[in-house]
Amino acid sequence: MYYLDRRQEKTSWRSYGGLCTEADVTAEIGRITEELQRLVGQAEFPIRMLPLASIRDEDTARQVAGADADVIVLYAASGGTNILNAVASSKTPMIMFIRHQSGPFYLWYEIAHWRFLRQNGDTFVVSNTDAQDIVIDDYNEMLWRLRALYGLANAKGTKMLAIGGLVAYSEPAQVHGPSHAKEAWGYEIETITEQQFAERLAKARSDPKMVKEAKQRTDELLSLPNVILQTERRFVSNSFLALAVCEQLMAQTGASNLGFGRCMGRPVIEMLDTPPCLVMSLANDAGYTAYCHTDLSHTLPGVLMRWIAGRPAFVCNSHFPHDSLFTVAHCAAPRKMNGVDYEPATIITHYESDYGAACRVEYPKGQTVTAVIPNLRCTKWQGFRGTIIGSPAFPVCRSQIEIAIEGDWRRLVAEMEGFHTQIVYGDYLREIGYALKKLGKVEWQCYSDKE
Repeated sequence: MYYLDRRQEKTSWRSYGGLCTEADVTAEIGRITEELQRLVGQAEFPIRMLPLASIRDEDTARQVAGADADVIVLYAASGGTNILNAVASSKTPMIMFIRHQSGPFYLWYEIAHWRFLRQNGDTFVVSNTDAQDIVIDDYNEMLWRLRALYGLANAKGTKMLAIGGLVAYSEPAQVHGPSHAKEAWGYEIETITEQQFAERLAKARSDPKMVKEAKQRTDELLSLPNVILQTERRFVSNSFLALAVCEQLMAQTGASNLGFGRCMGRPVIEMLDTPPCLVMSLANDAGYTAYCHTDLSHTLPGVLMRWIAGRPAFVCNSHFPHDSLFTVAHCAAPRKMNGVDYEPATIITHYESDYGAACRVEYPKGQTVTAVIPNLRCTKWQGFRGTIIGSPAFPVCRSQIEIAIEGDWRRLVAEMEGFHTQIVYGDYLREIGYALKKLGKVEWQCYSDKE
């Protein structure tokens, strides 16, 4: 967005800014194009850039506002507030990039706060853009915002395969989860009964090719040097066969998320001849999102975190925070936690049933993690950054992590809601908070100093 001033005699005619001629504009367009190409190359997620638009009037601004895009990146060099307001009126999220020292000086470096955000007053007026949407010079700052918006765009509209129906772990989540997921996130729920799944599984068991493939996948898993088997081999094959049926159903329905409604109950364990713990673990490692139960209160943050981080999120039980320590545990743990490499793991029985196949993962000390605790009513997420300090072996769910909280753990104790926690490798607090702000339906509370 720019405007070229014209000299006038004996009056103030020139605005701030380093774009003074068409040649300056042409050079700046080339500079922007090169910088965006570098940004696309640096991003660990796919970005498709539409052709650059030059905005000099409201008509062009409105065309940009109506473009079919996931985000508008506006280089606000100069031009009137009316033109900027026209772009910002878009329902599409906007990131405003302003130059201070990275190139020709931009007028909007001076006036973005008071003329745009505050519309010439003292209080914020603009409703769908705020100070966090403005980036000065730093493309790393743009990148994490784009990462957040990429995650949000892909998390919205998720199709969930609910085997056995929607069964939350709490009454508030059972009441509020389905409507919130559909209305706020655009989720589609594909339900299949346990009986229907059992019929599919019976056909798979009678299919020599599928049985052979399940055994081959079992052999491949158990031949890995960092995998130890401490349960019966047949439970691993049973898990791979159940996973194959899940993969068929997900391909047919277009679902990318799945869960078993009563995953810890006798009907599901008898049907699969194993609890579905290892099924969930393998599905997450394969790029799906798969969590215990079919509880939307913890599914929603898990899916968003998976898209933002580009790696699995581990849903687990929380414990009482104390002395900056937070313990989590569950039996359906992904091994591919950094998105590339597999952590060492022991295939062992599910803890509560002491039956079947589950995954005990060994987590590296010193690994930074993001923890998100969604409340049960689907109105608030609480998060903090932490560091793994151990993988204990308490008599609880098999995969266990001890996390040193980097933040105000006493405040977390006083305010903590919910129960299940989603864990992902890396620090993505900024991205999660930014995505939730754009969603506008979930409160975000962060307990670590830096977002």
